[in-house]
Order: sequence, then C-alpha cells, then structure tokens
Amino acid sequence: MTTTASTTQTEPVGLSTDHSQAVQDGAHSHGVGGTPQGSRAERITSFDPAVITEPTGREEEWRFSPVKRLAPLFSTALGSAGVRTTVVDAPEVTVEIVGRDDERLGRAGVPGDRTAVTAWNAFDEATVVTIPAEAVASDVTSVRIEGLTDEPTATHLLVHAQRHSESVVVIDHVGSATLTETVEIVVEDGAHLTVVSVQDWSEGAVHASSHRARIGRDAKLKHVVVTFGGDVVRVTPDAEFTGTGGEVEMVGLYFADADQHQEHRLFVDHAVPSCKSRVTYKGALQGEGAHTVWVGDVLIRTEAEGTDTYELNRNLVLSDGARADSVPNLEIETGLIEGAGHASATGRFDDEQLFYLQARGIPETDARRLVVRGFFAELIQEIGVPSVEERLLESIEAELAKSMSVIEGR
Repeated sequence: MTTTASTTQTEPVGLSTDHSQAVQDGAHSHGVGGTPQGSRAERITSFDPAVITEPTGREEEWRFSPVKRLAPLFSTALGSAGVRTTVVDAPEVTVEIVGRDDERLGRAGVPGDRTAVTAWNAFDEATVVTIPAEAVASDVTSVRIEGLTDEPTATHLLVHAQRHSESVVVIDHVGSATLTETVEIVVEDGAHLTVVSVQDWSEGAVHASSHRARIGRDAKLKHVVVTFGGDVVRVTPDAEFTGTGGEVEMVGLYFADADQHQEHRLFVDHAVPSCKSRVTYKGALQGEGAHTVWVGDVLIRTEAEGTDTYELNRNLVLSDGARADSVPNLEIETGLIEGAGHASATGRFDDEQLFYLQARGIPETDARRLVVRGFFAELIQEIGVPSVEERLLESIEAELAKSMSVIEGR
C-alpha cells in the first residue's frame, strides 16, 4: 500500500504541522494530505528517450517543477563540452576518463525521468573514480564540476567503491551552467562510502542531477546533498539494495532565496531482506518566490523482510512569499519488517523563540542567527567532512546576512 503526506503550511515552528506515520509489525499507515499516486515500482524507467517523453508538468514526478525553466534539458541534442571536471584524488584512489561504451557504466540503475534519460544519451566521456578493494582512502577525493557556458550540456560521473573499501568523495558544482548530470554510485559488498554533492552554482544556473546508487551486501553508503546556489536545482537520488545487511543514510541540507527553486526527490528501493535506510533532509527558505520541494519515496517489496526504514523532512520559512512542499511516500508490500515510518513538518520562524532570546538581551539579528543555526546544527555535524561543514556554516551566514539587511532596512 502507499502512504502519502504533503505539507505547505507556514505555522510557527514551535507549532508546526507535523505529519508523522509509523508502521510496525505489518500495521498499515495512511496518507495525510495530498493524493496518493501509483506505486513507485510501476514508474517507467528506460535508457531510451523515446520511452520517457518530454513532460508537460502534469505528471507526478514533475507536478512541483518549473518545467519551462528546465525545458532546455529535455532535448536529445544536448552537448557535452559545457563543463570542466577536475579531480583531486586520494593516493589510494584511481581516476579515469572513459568512453560511453565502457562496460562499467549504466550498472547503477536505469534513468527514471526525462532529464535523466537525456543525460545518459548525451555524454561522450565519463569520469570514473574507483576505490580499489580493501583500500582505505587516507584523504577526501574532490571532484570539481565547473560550468563554462549556459548552453545546455550533460556530464557523467561514476564512483565505484570496490569490496571492503572505505572512502569519502565530495562533488562540488560551481560556476554557471545549464546542466543535466548522471552520478552513478556502486558500493560493493562490505564497502563503506560517503558521497557529498554540493550545489553551489552561480546565479542563473539550471541543474538537473540524477544520482543512482546500488548497495551490496553489508555495504554502507552515506549520501549527502547540499544545495544553495543556482536558479533551478533538481536532484533525484535513487538507492537500491542488492544484498542483505546493506545500509544507506541520506542527508540533505538546502537554503533557497528569492526566486530560487530547489527540488530533491528521493527513492529508496528495499528489494532484498534485512536492510536499513535513514533519510533526513532540512531546508530553510526566504524571499518572494523561493520554492523548495522534497519528495521521499520508500518502497519495501514483498521479499524485503526485516527492513528498517525512516525518513524525515523539516522546513523553516523565514519570510513571506516563500513556499515549501514536502511529500513523504511509504509503500509496504510485506508486514514482516523491523519498522518503517516518516515525518514531515513545515513552519514559520518562531516569534516566541525570538522574543525569549531578545528578552534576555540578545539583539534581534543575533537571535535570528541562533535559531537558524540551531535548526541546522545537528544535521551539519552528521555530514562528517570538516571542510564541507565549515563551508556550510559560512554559506548559512551569508544567506542570513541577506535577510538581516532586509530587516534592518525596514
């Protein structure tokens, strides 16, 4: 069955709307708000752009998206020279540039929407980052994807963690681009991999990124998405378990400003027994026309007995004119699970918290910073990459400075 929850309310955070569902021992949870859609397992996937046609905006996977702004990436005539990829790899890691006929490509999953299928068909060369079997990387591997033109283009990256390896890979998106991207992630049996994708584009950038991950037996993947820059950013991470005992932790942090659209659509496919998934995304938004979308789909198939899953989304609205859509979906085809649930809440900045801090002599601007920092603090610490954590704190300060200037000038 399917459970669906959707929130676009803007109550104070202290009184925020919280749509939570939990399922234990085969009990069924029911949707809160929104309209339940067809099974996630029935969605069309294909490497053929003739099968996944251009969207109109009425489709389930596009109903929150600014389709007109993303339309340049629906074309099958995309280029592949509009970005520059630079890799600074750990000593234990190997990096290759390969042609699209390399047999390692395309094994992490099948495209599930129009920008994903056009990205697959457009690239000429792919960057492959391999962590050899048994290797423990002594440093972070950094992949810098820099936009060089506003002409629509595509790029492809494969991160392959072989058996019992351990590593951290940070993918950094900067510059100006109109880009559709594929990131394949293969985590073989017993490997531990952290992948951090930072969207720090310049103003005007349009970015659609399809992340497809396969997680082997007793393997662990921490997948982190951080979105601040760009005009339109749409990230769609899919995770599929292929062996028992696998774990995935999906963490996301985003901050949307005026007229920015930031969308994160996740799918966790529990297709084998005894796997665990945890999803935690938090976002803040401010300014007229700021729009964030979070959709979390979790499918527990009939054969996935012993599944343990939970997903959480929280949104903090800092000003009028901003909108957050939050839709957790949970499909359960077997009652023999450890547990499953989801929670979603969206609320305004809490004036009571602000008053409490000001009553103790803290100026309004400092009080606002403390509340927002507290909202993000625990999640930032979970990232586990100090350089990324420091950068996030700086970005949050920069975003807050924008809102403070408005408040001080009113």
